Amino acid sequence: MVRLYRRVNRYVPALSMVFFLLGLAALGINIGYVLSPTFADAFNGRVSSHIRILLAHLTGWIPFSLAEFLLLGSPVILVAVIVLACRKGARSRRYFARALIGILSAGVLLYAMFVFVFGAGYRTTGLDKKLGIERTKVTADELADTARIVVDRLNELSDKIMIFYDDGSVRPYSHDECVRLCLDAYEKVSKDCTFLARLDAPVKEIVLSDYMTYTHISGMYTFFTGEANLNTNYPDFVNVYTTAHEMAHQRGIAREDEANFMAFLVCIASDDPYMQYSGYLNLYEYLSSALSSAGAKEVRKEIAESLDVRVRYDLYCYSVFFDKYRENTAATVSNTVNNTYLVMQGTPGAKSYGLVVDLAVAYYRGER
Repeated sequence: MVRLYRRVNRYVPALSMVFFLLGLAALGINIGYVLSPTFADAFNGRVSSHIRILLAHLTGWIPFSLAEFLLLGSPVILVAVIVLACRKGARSRRYFARALIGILSAGVLLYAMFVFVFGAGYRTTGLDKKLGIERTKVTADELADTARIVVDRLNELSDKIMIFYDDGSVRPYSHDECVRLCLDAYEKVSKDCTFLARLDAPVKEIVLSDYMTYTHISGMYTFFTGEANLNTNYPDFVNVYTTAHEMAHQRGIAREDEANFMAFLVCIASDDPYMQYSGYLNLYEYLSSALSSAGAKEVRKEIAESLDVRVRYDLYCYSVFFDKYRENTAATVSNTVNNTYLVMQGTPGAKSYGLVVDLAVAYYRGER
């Protein structure tokens, strides 16, 4: 056995062997939770959740996004790796092989981390079953009825929201206070949603948020650092909702429609009017888009006109803001990559974000 190890070690670094073994174990676990939602539930709740919490605490004390720092430093890291591989290759073929295998093993480690930290969340039992609601294919009438309920809530809240000329609605507190409000709301929601992990961790502000907006990404959970990251360039009502959305990912809710719906539940569970407003307004946008897709454009227009004029102005300000970023190559590439990634995880792809309306209709079915 020792002789075999030494022969292999001539071409495979010891650390790479560990990474490959982790990758092999991850492959078995990956196959297991793809085949069994029950196994996915158990693994996500009993293993992955503890790793996510550990990572969040390990990186939470860092005052900036470690994930953003690593991304910005990736060109330097890449050049350094290439230079190192070339230098190793100049010494002998064996050293060159060790360098290449070392690089490959780093990729295997990243895959293993994804499987152990986050991947099972895409294969768990649906959020509808966990919440005890019946999710079915929705009709245009059901979408319209749900949208009317949401509009009524928005109109009731409009007197409590500060909306300024050219800016739209303004969050009356800092980002850190917003995170604290979200944490308090998650604490309330988790009393009924016992599958949610208890976690007190920050949401990191992205430094290059303006540039990130060109990709149409408002936030991101990075499984390899355990960080929830926020693009702060978006309007406040989007930022509040996105904060809750990324926190949902941090708690093991991987599917985008389910993270959207959990963000909605958390926002409306808060005692803060602006958080409630953010939850309802973001859901309204998804419902409005779904009505257009369902061919109910006249009904959509009628519902939109029933919104309080201040809320309509807030949406107008958002549209004006987004005009600068609406059409660009970065967004096309980002959407393609994101869609491919989501399809690989067994979801309908990027359109899964909008499937939150199915859950909303099911949630409000008793009120219609």
